[in-house]
Amino acid sequence: MLNKLGSRWNSYQNQNTQRPAYLLIADIIADGINSGEFQPRDRLPPLRELALLLALNYTTVTRGYAEAKRRGLIDSRPGLGSYIRGKVPAVPLSGGSSYEMTMNSPIEPGIELAQAISEGAINLFAQKNILSLLRYQDFGGQADDKAMAKVWLEKQLPAVSMEDILVAPGIHSALVGLLTLLCRKGGSVCVSDLIYPGLKAIASQLNITLQSLPCDEDGPLPRAFEHQCQTGNISALYINPTIQNPTTLTLPLRRREALADVASRYSVPVIEDEAYAALATQHIASFSELIPELTWYVTGMSKCFGPGLRTAFIKGPGKRNTQLLAGALRALNVMASPITNALATQWISDGTADRVLLSVRAESVIRQKMASDILRDFSYRATPQGFHLWLQLPRHFNWNPAEMAVKLRELGVSAVSSAAFCTDNNPPDALRICLGGSWSRETCAENLQTIAHVMLNPQHYGSVIL
Repeated sequence: MLNKLGSRWNSYQNQNTQRPAYLLIADIIADGINSGEFQPRDRLPPLRELALLLALNYTTVTRGYAEAKRRGLIDSRPGLGSYIRGKVPAVPLSGGSSYEMTMNSPIEPGIELAQAISEGAINLFAQKNILSLLRYQDFGGQADDKAMAKVWLEKQLPAVSMEDILVAPGIHSALVGLLTLLCRKGGSVCVSDLIYPGLKAIASQLNITLQSLPCDEDGPLPRAFEHQCQTGNISALYINPTIQNPTTLTLPLRRREALADVASRYSVPVIEDEAYAALATQHIASFSELIPELTWYVTGMSKCFGPGLRTAFIKGPGKRNTQLLAGALRALNVMASPITNALATQWISDGTADRVLLSVRAESVIRQKMASDILRDFSYRATPQGFHLWLQLPRHFNWNPAEMAVKLRELGVSAVSSAAFCTDNNPPDALRICLGGSWSRETCAENLQTIAHVMLNPQHYGSVIL
């Protein structure tokens, strides 16, 4: 382990000459864990040995280990010294799977809307030739599916050409296809310092480097993006501009325009992930409107209808580029499910999708008001129509975000540590809290009260073993 750290130190020091040494130590440990070189329970060298090897003073190395511990990367125990911590385990829960507890699930509709959803499905299968839905189809959706996709897209965009539309099996699959297409000749993708974890997993699987951009209260910094465009081989900018997962930030128009200007000057394609855009009630010009010739606009119904409806709508930058993406997605998925597409089309055309969307928005406003009352003593970020919030842990809190997330999930609360979203190896002391899913309003309030009580009284909840 000592030699591994020394080897990584030499490489990192050459690339990050301005970064403080103690942060580099934590970065090295994070990188080793992410690459699989450092395994859970691997012993770290004693502080003095590492200080001697790296020609640093003892205090700097101590701060490095402390920073790594703060990020949830390492731990220490009497007799064991410091060691690599295992990944946060999934905690089985009654009333919901551990997988559900880590996903940002929308608020489920009530009984009346559930009945309307059911009736729409029954009407579809009563009227449609079921055998036609069991056959192979061209990728991108049939004409009636694209027509309904156009209706849905134009809730957020100006008039969209049918030639620019694809219907895909979910936003995640669309992102796999886009990264496969845009990075086929190499190159990195610029991203915010906190992003949707699924994109991190896709990039890792495809061996694509994500270039983290520092952010302020308005989103990624345009100067940092331009610097990457000047010095790196950048294949795309990935952006989640509306009710961002996890921070809930909606980029203001001035920041969108500044980033779009950089992308335009360097001809960098933009992947605009608008999974949550339908929830927003205020329209802000999209990247697809600002630079339509470069932007891939991706939205769907999983965050405003239900995650089981794996349908995504893509508006590409022109017919030719859209056909190229269709080819990539066809190779990856063969086609989107005709049955799923037909259900989405039915629910959009009969108005059920709009009713569910309005219901999710209205209930989100109620639950966010509950959160503002119950969590009034704490710092967090939220959007009224969104069903998640970004909770800052109090200063000098006993647990780091990973430990807090585990404890909350043990108590039945959907919480995810900032490390899951982080792209710069420096996760903030924060958690994403989901207010949606199958829980009732009453259960949601109980969960919020649990969060408040744990943060005020962590000593009552024992220790956390990861």
